[in-house]
Amino acid sequence: MNTDNNNVMVEKSWETDDELFSIIRKELYTAVVGDIMDKLGWLHQFLPPQIKPLKHDTFLVGRAMTVLEADVFGEDGNQNPILKKPFGLMLEALDDLKKNEVYICTGASPTYALWGELMSTRALKLGAAGAVVDGYSRDTNGILELNFPTFSYGCYAQDQAPRGKVIDFRVPLEIRGVKINPGDIVLGDIDGVCIVPQKIEVEVFKLAIEKARGEKMVQKKIEEGMSAKEAFETYGIM
Repeated sequence: MNTDNNNVMVEKSWETDDELFSIIRKELYTAVVGDIMDKLGWLHQFLPPQIKPLKHDTFLVGRAMTVLEADVFGEDGNQNPILKKPFGLMLEALDDLKKNEVYICTGASPTYALWGELMSTRALKLGAAGAVVDGYSRDTNGILELNFPTFSYGCYAQDQAPRGKVIDFRVPLEIRGVKINPGDIVLGDIDGVCIVPQKIEVEVFKLAIEKARGEKMVQKKIEEGMSAKEAFETYGIM
């Protein structure tokens, strides 16, 4: 944390998610939030770099609505009634999305699409913030036309219907060592997707706002001729 006398300490200035997310959209980005979590000892909060936005200028912030997918190999002989349904619990999970939530899905092999245009259309209608899938998305032109924030491995049309099913939702997940609980904050931009656990969100965002504002000041000083070494020694930011 920067404690230089030239900086004003940031206090919590939001009461609702709408207020917090508005501040995040205006002032923050994944790098600065990730830096703060590193300093607080949370060193494994970024999802794998293969998960990228469909559009480079996409920005995503919302609360995790976690979805667990599993591969299937035909419906014959399944003892679990969920696996006899066309998409498992995918339709129920999709319809359960709330305002400002992010559909975040993992568990499948990366051999088919986990998100598409009709899902985006329903999610938009419900006020959801976006989708993050540990796999591919499809119907790319349709999603881009809807301007629905979508993060995936990229574009691949092969459908999930005969290959995978949602087996649960609003449950804890883990993606490459990153634990994700329902209600954690999901933040995504061109540099990746990071997860901010609920129990540290107030501290993380207070410090991230402070750091982002400090970085603007340091950038101004460097533009005026201050060396990188002097800037870091003076402001503790680089």
